[in-house]
Amino acid sequence: MRITYIHQHFKTPAMAGGTRSYEFARRLVEHGHEVHVITGHPDGDRTRISTESGIVVHWLPVNYDNSMTYGRRLWSFFDFVRRAAAVAGRLRHDLVFATSTPLTVAIPGAYAALRRRVPMVLEVRDVWPETPIALGALRSPPSRWAALRLEAWAYRRAARVIALSPGMAESIQRRFPDVTVTVVPNSSDRALFAGADRAGEEVRRRTPWLGDRPLVLYAGTLGRANGVDYLVRMAARLADRDPDVRVVILGDGMMRDQIRDLAAELGVLDRNLFMLGPVPKSEVVAFFGACDLAVSAFVNIPELRNNSPNKVFDAFAAGRPVAVTHGGWIADLIAANAAGLVLPPDDPEGAAAAVAAFVRDGAAMTGAREAASALGRDRFDRDLLFQDFERVLTEARRAPRPRRTRRPHRAGRRTVRRAGR
Repeated sequence: MRITYIHQHFKTPAMAGGTRSYEFARRLVEHGHEVHVITGHPDGDRTRISTESGIVVHWLPVNYDNSMTYGRRLWSFFDFVRRAAAVAGRLRHDLVFATSTPLTVAIPGAYAALRRRVPMVLEVRDVWPETPIALGALRSPPSRWAALRLEAWAYRRAARVIALSPGMAESIQRRFPDVTVTVVPNSSDRALFAGADRAGEEVRRRTPWLGDRPLVLYAGTLGRANGVDYLVRMAARLADRDPDVRVVILGDGMMRDQIRDLAAELGVLDRNLFMLGPVPKSEVVAFFGACDLAVSAFVNIPELRNNSPNKVFDAFAAGRPVAVTHGGWIADLIAANAAGLVLPPDDPEGAAAAVAAFVRDGAAMTGAREAASALGRDRFDRDLLFQDFERVLTEARRAPRPRRTRRPHRAGRRTVRRAGR
């Protein structure tokens, strides 16, 4: 198949951020498909094209970063819609694949699919607009109305929908029962993390403040939804309970300055809590290899419990236990498999006690590592989940093609319809 793959936030392993789209697109190429990715990139003032592992990538000059305000993000989303539609409309393809966030990617996806009369598959990485409404990003009634209309419009124009968690799929099917939804969660790239232990040892050797001390790692976005201030408050309790435990926050986002200020205020910054900037995926491997416990953090609201955080599956790939600060399917998975900790929401003191006890319990750590590794191997291996992903695309390719309605040509006050030939 010739596939146009639209993802505003596409990343290669040399860049900071999740690489799900890169890894799936690369595997599509290896299976004989032709893949064109359309994405945004802030560098330069014109579109450039490169080839990454056989993927033809169209880099559009659209600025975006995690520190942007909601207003600037919306501007970026619609700038990408305009530019992506122009590029996608020129490409010849057998199928269009559009992946959120944001859900506005469905607009150029549906346009390109209709133009070539081919199917579109839509991938939903969070339930939108439920999440931005819950976080206060969409406050006015008109913005919420428009977002809900866009959601309904997008789902009804998709031949298939891929959701990243069972809860996302259930939410979509409850509200849109005619939509065919398949769950393909984020996955564990075990090949990428095969050398994590060795790389982690090197990180510990070259980092004097770490050495052989226990390490708790958060690697991800520092946004309002993530509630990373919880980890800062936990670190403050750990400083009194077990001061040798190190907490590392690796990443960037709009809340970075506030988190740093809080850490300085509580006296833990560069004492037992260390904030590092975003690093390429290839370097993230080393930090997961060095850590004893990886953390997935979100604020405690129901709309975020269906997320499928990359960091959880990276931890599984590295064979590392996971602690979650929220409920939902990931928390249930961790608890059912004894693969880490479910920390008490809104209780940093209780979290500090649980973490301090866990990282000093050799038997519990060994068992949790084995359980995490088994989850990455048996349930979330990227090669296994890619088979489900490719099957959805193949099935969608055989789905009925969308019809393109011809508009009548008007001459004066008469309507003249073009005769079929």
